[in-house]
Amino acid sequence: MAQEHTVKAFDEDITRLRGLIAEMGGLAEVALTDGMEALVRGSEELAHSVIARDKRIDTLEAEIDKLALRVIALRAPMADDLREVIAALKIAGVLERIGDYSKNIARSALRVENRKKFEPLTLIPAMAEIAGEMVHDVMTAFAARDPRLAAEIIARDDKVDAFYDSIFRNLVSHMMENPASITSAAELLFVARNIERIGDHATNVAEMVHFAATGTYLTDRDDRNPN
Repeated sequence: MAQEHTVKAFDEDITRLRGLIAEMGGLAEVALTDGMEALVRGSEELAHSVIARDKRIDTLEAEIDKLALRVIALRAPMADDLREVIAALKIAGVLERIGDYSKNIARSALRVENRKKFEPLTLIPAMAEIAGEMVHDVMTAFAARDPRLAAEIIARDDKVDAFYDSIFRNLVSHMMENPASITSAAELLFVARNIERIGDHATNVAEMVHFAATGTYLTDRDDRNPN
């Protein structure tokens, strides 16, 4: 009877952990979408909303950390269960960073002027759409413990990097030709860099999902060290 109770309590903890991760991932995805909309539309109200909502993402990370550590200390999970708990702990930290990058985009939205003059603003939303899909799909892969989807998401990061290289060249040329717009162009370059980092972090989550599901790491990719 005691063993059955322990198993039930562990299952409840894992279910709760998955739910918190899912909520955190959903908020991070929405933050990116709304941050980009604030940038394109020049909506200060929406930008401030993204910035304010980041506190909820931070709160969820703290809840996940506490729950994961409690599960490890009290339940002593083994093998697959331990991998899932550790993956959840790491994923929470990565999702918090994705939330921070989205908050940075919202802050940049408050500082960009003369939006219609910048050609990269037609490229940046497309770049953000790919990164946002990566975040969405990696959370699906986590919920389903799907290593194949995780591996497919990792392959998409090259598209995000290609967009960043194109936007970087475009903005540098724009700044050279229009010195008066350097401040706003630099903000857009900062936005593109944040989106590129979101792609890297979605890739990191995909690697953790693959490890949690299979016990093996995907090593056939370039080393990245997103901050």
